[in-house]
Amino acid sequence: MNDNNNTKFSDKTMVFSVSDAKEDYIKSVLTTVYNALEEKGYNPINQLVGYILSEDPTYITTHLNARSLIRKIERDDLLEVLLKNYIQK
Repeated sequence: MNDNNNTKFSDKTMVFSVSDAKEDYIKSVLTTVYNALEEKGYNPINQLVGYILSEDPTYITTHLNARSLIRKIERDDLLEVLLKNYIQK
């Protein structure tokens, strides 16, 4: 590594993990958001994808407080839970 460069990187891989309690909360919020979108006549999958890609809360309805609930979840945590559950099935 160049001595003039103050940035040093480790060869170790960083580990990211969501706790079980947090995962259960995220699943509960996703279920509420999904149901709220469906009740209002939206395609829940399309709306959730739009939200995840853009982080624009207007993709999520305010019905059942869904928009407020999903904004409390970090996007990386949300993606981890979705991916983990998809792969496990």
